[in-house]
Amino acid sequence: MKKHTILYATLLMAFAAAQSVQAADSEHPSVKRPSNPPPSADLSYKLQVKQSGLSLNGVATVQWRAGEGKYSIAAESRAAIFGKVVENRSEGAIDDYGLAPVTFHEKRIRKDPYTTSFKRDAKTIAFTESDTTYPILGGEQDRLSAQWQLAAMARAAPEKFKPGSEFNLFVAGRRDAEVWSFKVTKTETIQIGSGDISAVHLVKEPPAKSPGQQVDLWLAPSMDWYPVRVRFNDPDGDFVDQTLEKVAKK
Repeated sequence: MKKHTILYATLLMAFAAAQSVQAADSEHPSVKRPSNPPPSADLSYKLQVKQSGLSLNGVATVQWRAGEGKYSIAAESRAAIFGKVVENRSEGAIDDYGLAPVTFHEKRIRKDPYTTSFKRDAKTIAFTESDTTYPILGGEQDRLSAQWQLAAMARAAPEKFKPGSEFNLFVAGRRDAEVWSFKVTKTETIQIGSGDISAVHLVKEPPAKSPGQQVDLWLAPSMDWYPVRVRFNDPDGDFVDQTLEKVAKK
């Protein structure tokens, strides 16, 4: 059962990161950047997982909606044998900083759900899983909205997404928040369900002071900068890799 428990914790559609607790006075970037969210769409991904010697295939789906000053993301992952293992949801407004989450909700198989709240009136991020709070300064994201915030930034200013460029986001998770630093590496050819496509590769390195996951994200300029591939790499070689199979604009 131990390997299965680890698998459940790893299968996160949104960006997964090490659960290192950071103090509320840690670095908290707040930068206004132009943003232009991708068109609403339903996306389906092929899911490949390696965890503690166990290899599984599955599917992940994302319902992305944006318009009239608000957005919502509903995502779930299903793996062979286990069925639905992760379900999460992010919703909020679209403001001068881009996506502005109000709630982030996650339910994992055999675990209680949790909610992270962005209390806009009180300008505070709060968690059902801890008493830690963080101030809202503008631009904060949750683990599901982060990749879509990057896509929105890329659509608004594609010339800035060149090799060597770096973007810092303050991202809230289950019980704390931390800085996620994404660096553009290069443009690569990715094989998706419809064939080969050119995609910009961004990498979030593990925290410098503690072991953690590396997150790789590929955004496709010719497809409205939709995320066409996301890969979570653990230090021991385990991974979760999801690649776009099809997209239907709404």
